[in-house]
Amino acid sequence: MDDIDQQLLSLLRENARMPILSLAKKLRLSRTTIQKRVDKLEQSGVILGYSVRVKPDAVQHQIRAMMNIAIEGNSAMAVHLALRTMPQVQSLYTTNGKWDVIAEIRADSLEVLNLILGRIRAVPGISGSETNILLGILKM
Repeated sequence: MDDIDQQLLSLLRENARMPILSLAKKLRLSRTTIQKRVDKLEQSGVILGYSVRVKPDAVQHQIRAMMNIAIEGNSAMAVHLALRTMPQVQSLYTTNGKWDVIAEIRADSLEVLNLILGRIRAVPGISGSETNILLGILKM
């Protein structure tokens, strides 16, 4: 990836729906060149997909929580795989310190959140966890 690809990715992060022609104008390149670069980034797996970012309070009855997870020994790959398959786990982050992974979880109710947390704690290789429910947004 060169500087142009980096700039292209930056523009797509800001607005993944930006038309190819607009991207080309901003980068001062031809439409065809930009289309080929986007295609190449998709085919090589740099761009995994496109998504919609929704304002957290726009979704009614949505509970968000951050779960800090400790993993025993060399079980990390198996734990990561298990967590990735759970649709309620929105994102996963590796970290340092006491916790090995932080999972962002979304649920429709506290009861559903409780079930999800139990399912996660039952994953072989998880040795401990701590969960914080997100109450409000101070900065986004």
